[in-house]
Amino acid sequence: MNQFMNKTLVWIVLAMVPSLVVGQDASIASTFISTLTHSQKEQTVYHFKAEDRDDWHFLPWSSYKRQGIPLKELNKAQKDLVHQLLQSSLSDTGYQQTTEIIALEHVLAASSGDPVYRDPEQYYIAIYGDPAQEDVWMWSFEGHHVALQFTTVGDTVSYTPRFFGSNPGRIMEGDRKGFSPLINEEDMGLQLIHMLTDEQQKVAIVSDRTYNDIISFNAPVAKKPDLEGMLVQDMTEKQKKLLMDIIYEYASTIPADQAMQRMGSIRKEELESLRFAWAGGTELGKAHYYRIQGNTFMIEFDNSQNNANHIHTVWRDFDGDFGRDILKEHYKSHTH
Repeated sequence: MNQFMNKTLVWIVLAMVPSLVVGQDASIASTFISTLTHSQKEQTVYHFKAEDRDDWHFLPWSSYKRQGIPLKELNKAQKDLVHQLLQSSLSDTGYQQTTEIIALEHVLAASSGDPVYRDPEQYYIAIYGDPAQEDVWMWSFEGHHVALQFTTVGDTVSYTPRFFGSNPGRIMEGDRKGFSPLINEEDMGLQLIHMLTDEQQKVAIVSDRTYNDIISFNAPVAKKPDLEGMLVQDMTEKQKKLLMDIIYEYASTIPADQAMQRMGSIRKEELESLRFAWAGGTELGKAHYYRIQGNTFMIEFDNSQNNANHIHTVWRDFDGDFGRDILKEHYKSHTH
């Protein structure tokens, strides 16, 4: 990678972080909708109960048709509002990861020679429901290697499914050699598998080959995989702490109060039933995969493609993706 590509990557990350005052999600979403033309609104706003509300993907824009309007078709003020919405819905960490992943499209465009296919403006925003008038609504932000779904039900928000990927997994040359938006997720996983004893690894490593991707892929509903891997209750305290640190690395992409609430629930209700499963090699540069699975959720990490330099990660809630669990409780006590 030449110096120009590295400077471009740095510039685009900085350029995509406008100095904006972050407000409440519903207020920002309503303001954004008010700026749309009639044709833009037809592309962007859908009924909350639209059948394809849970249709999502992480492929590049031209590989999968998405609901919503791309950044490319918005003016600067509208784009700024999208970034305000992202900042209000994510933590600083989550917003930074999002913009860093989008910026990698410039790296791929330069290396592939195809700036049309690798376009950082081809990320789509869609809104389901009326955030100004309804207490149940959702918005999504999707494109290559970023798939974010935020479902609001009253005062509660569902943040899953939540997908982040990185290609390259790590920049291999130039001034930013070694950089990755998902470096902690990978390095901490490798640290944990090496912290296990030989006997523990025999239980944790469920396959000497990866699955070449996350196994839940883009399914609207994530099925619970077979129970396999090592039970956390059989780990040492240091091993348990590292595993919880890994979970928090993923949880830290959402607002801090929500992340801490979810971590508290995991510690209290499902810590001892968590399982850690590994597939593939245990060295950087060799294809590897891990899964952390609880009663209510799972985290998947895969680095198999492009000579083990192409990362996919996802957090799935078995009953709560797209707010299904909180919607079920809401509809029990509310008439719609």
